[in-house]
Amino acid sequence: MSDYVVDAELREKTGKGEARRLRRAGKLPGVVYGGGKPDLPIALDALAASKLLDDEGFYTAMLELKIKGSGKSSALVKDVQWHHLKEEANHIDFYRVSSSDSVTMEVPVHAINHEKCPGSIAGGVLSVTRHALEVTCRADSIPDAIEVDCSALDIGDSIHIEDIVLPEGAEVAHDVNFSVVSLVAPTKSIEEEEEEAAAAAAAAGEAVEGEEGVEGEEGAEGAEGTEAEKAEGSED
Repeated sequence: MSDYVVDAELREKTGKGEARRLRRAGKLPGVVYGGGKPDLPIALDALAASKLLDDEGFYTAMLELKIKGSGKSSALVKDVQWHHLKEEANHIDFYRVSSSDSVTMEVPVHAINHEKCPGSIAGGVLSVTRHALEVTCRADSIPDAIEVDCSALDIGDSIHIEDIVLPEGAEVAHDVNFSVVSLVAPTKSIEEEEEEAAAAAAAAGEAVEGEEGVEGEEGAEGAEGTEAEKAEGSED
């Protein structure tokens, strides 16, 4: 039995107007397709669906879809359409699968043990260049996440796709041994750069004022010398 059971009901009508009506009634419209069977327009309870959609594992698990009036199906979440302003789902697509089907899914990358690695202790910053990987595996063996152990990273080190031990039966197709995570040297924040620039400008301003003060004193002394020379000349 799946860790996720999704209750749904068939909907008789489709279209944008009907979808809006369902959402106003607290329902989330969706569709089930694939598996050599006809597409089925369905509706889920929006609140129950929202709780499932907040669970990262929901997106990579083989689900048990219980459709009132149509029976049960094993399925995967294929796509979720979100409201462009609110954090609410507008529509969800499910794809029928069987346990032995080979599927390709986006699986999140979890970088672990990086807090105590030599590079982090030295002030380096972890950079995750691939937040998800396209993993091909059996439908009943999709990993919740790909864990990348960063405990040995030093500044300048990277972990590439071929360095990662994938779960048994899982593959990530690639032509290039691309980087997944890196430990990079710390960079200054905009605030730090602005503070340093302001301090440098202030120091430069003080130096200029000091030079002007010296020049002013020398100028006065020169003027005094000129006046004295004139006085001496008039006495002669």
